[in-house]
Amino acid sequence: MPVNYENLLENLSDGLYFVDCDRRITRWNRAAERITGYTAQEVIGSRCADNILVHVDDAGQILCNTHCPLTACLNDDQTHAVEVYLHHKDGHRVPVHVRANPIYDQDGTIIGVAELFTDTSEKAANQQRIIELEKLALLDQLTQLANRHYLEAELVARFDEMARYGLSFGLLFIDIDHFKQFNDNYGHDAGDLALQNVAKTLLSVARPFDLFGRWGGEEFIGIIRNIDRDGLKIVGQRCHSLIAQTYVPLAQKLENITVSMGATLARPAETADALLKRADSLMYQSKQQGRNRMTLG
Repeated sequence: MPVNYENLLENLSDGLYFVDCDRRITRWNRAAERITGYTAQEVIGSRCADNILVHVDDAGQILCNTHCPLTACLNDDQTHAVEVYLHHKDGHRVPVHVRANPIYDQDGTIIGVAELFTDTSEKAANQQRIIELEKLALLDQLTQLANRHYLEAELVARFDEMARYGLSFGLLFIDIDHFKQFNDNYGHDAGDLALQNVAKTLLSVARPFDLFGRWGGEEFIGIIRNIDRDGLKIVGQRCHSLIAQTYVPLAQKLENITVSMGATLARPAETADALLKRADSLMYQSKQQGRNRMTLG
């Protein structure tokens, strides 16, 4: 009985798309639609860098023109695998494992590339966390992150852990830049989407034992466990860079989002209020220095 390869490709659980030697998309399966939010009709015939996937690394560096696995595959005729963050149609970033493989004609000449990509975000763990938070009424309904009450309880638990076991933790205080102006210019629905996309990007960065939540308004907090100053700087810069590559899709354009951040380690015997005030003050230093940056203190 002949194999129906067409049906097989369409029903893969991983995203799959083909490009020709000009990197124009010629095939886009259903999983690619689900993972990216783009339909086949929207992307076939376009180049993958035309505001579609726009892969970035964990530092927020755009890879399309320098380290694109598709381009590398076309250049050296080898398979390439890489961990990247793709651009979802809604504007947030999705972590994926990408595998690019050359496609040949009957004469063995390369005629394009097939890219298979797997969503690596911990959806199951996140969904379980959502269920648990909903049961405790500690979920921010708009962003689906922990709310302020949960964050306050988590800070108490982390200070207790530090006192008992000497385990360090850090705090990221994150504020969306020019958020009132964004709301005034584009409306509250766009503002809500900006908050949601920042939240989704933060979740994509979070390690299983870290906690990100909405502190209030346009402010977010990250409680980063078992980390030193250098590690906190790396996590904070990753959050900052990936949010800077996060968008809100508006009628005529994609509007970038930037944040100002304060980052600091908790100190033994200090209070949660003291830690929060220091992180908040560092965040305001970022604002005063021009915004769209992180200040570590």
